[in-house]
Amino acid sequence: MNKWQQLLAQPGPLVADGAMGTQLFAAGLQFGDPPETWNVLHPDIVRGIQRRYIDAGAQIILTNTFGGSRFRLAMHNLQGRVAELNRTAAILLRAEIEAAGRPILVAGDIGPSGDILAPVGTLSYAEAVDGFTEQAEALIAGGADIIWIETMSALEEVQAALEGVRRISAEIPVITTLSFDTHGRTMMGVTPEQALAVLTERGAAAVGANCGNGTDELLAAIQRMQAAGPRVPLVAKSNAGMPELVGGKAVYRASPEVMACYALDVYRAGARIIGACCGSSPEHIQAMAASLRTADLSAAPAGTSPLPAAAAEARPAAGDRAARRAARAARQPGTDKAETE
Repeated sequence: MNKWQQLLAQPGPLVADGAMGTQLFAAGLQFGDPPETWNVLHPDIVRGIQRRYIDAGAQIILTNTFGGSRFRLAMHNLQGRVAELNRTAAILLRAEIEAAGRPILVAGDIGPSGDILAPVGTLSYAEAVDGFTEQAEALIAGGADIIWIETMSALEEVQAALEGVRRISAEIPVITTLSFDTHGRTMMGVTPEQALAVLTERGAAAVGANCGNGTDELLAAIQRMQAAGPRVPLVAKSNAGMPELVGGKAVYRASPEVMACYALDVYRAGARIIGACCGSSPEHIQAMAASLRTADLSAAPAGTSPLPAAAAEARPAAGDRAARRAARAARQPGTDKAETE
């Protein structure tokens, strides 16, 4: 039994981490600069953020490599440092987890290329596979337990990333999440049901949604996947509400209490692996983990492994829902994840 299987064997929901970019910006990263360089320039800061997510209760932590492919790094003329930056990121996280002394998975994070695949765009499928192969190889060499492919819009690009991973390892579990942010579809028109069916068939160990336009749209995506009859665990990693542009920067209004309510909602809707995305912090993850530990989860859908009855207590008060409604009322159009997380 590998580490992924051991984690799934635990009862109840599994907690993933929150945003890395948001925390790096708070630590001094400038908008437009590549976060991946901080793996070598400021490893203590990267590890410190990951340590806080571990302390908050996360059981799966992503490496600081969302933009670590040759495609994204080429925007900064860093395409020759893919192996160094990704391998270092995995080594840093592995060291932090070993220091924690409890079972936590190193998830090698692979984000979208930033290009559109041909024939609509200019990036060929073969080029995409080669680029994702290079990134996956470095992450696995650095000690990743699983690969986490996230924030995708096109099934063809997810498939290219999956194929790239499989060129390096036939066994490593691969988690895949898309961003359903356009009336229940991805930017490229993919529905939650399509994503679940295709990616399960392609061998994904878990499928779900991340980023997007806040908690409500992500919850709807999970509900639709659950209704389709998933054969793999579902993943929910929402932004901390809908971003507002304030002074040219994205501000996320969802409080830890609001996200704690969201965590319960998506668990009851069918998600097994629950974390947060842009705008979130260790405080959000701590509140979410606490609510999932203590609330009555006996009504969770089949297949989500509810917590033992001894762990059940009451659901958070309706005030959390009121806070979510207030967050929805304040929504404004947002910006791209790479610039806001």
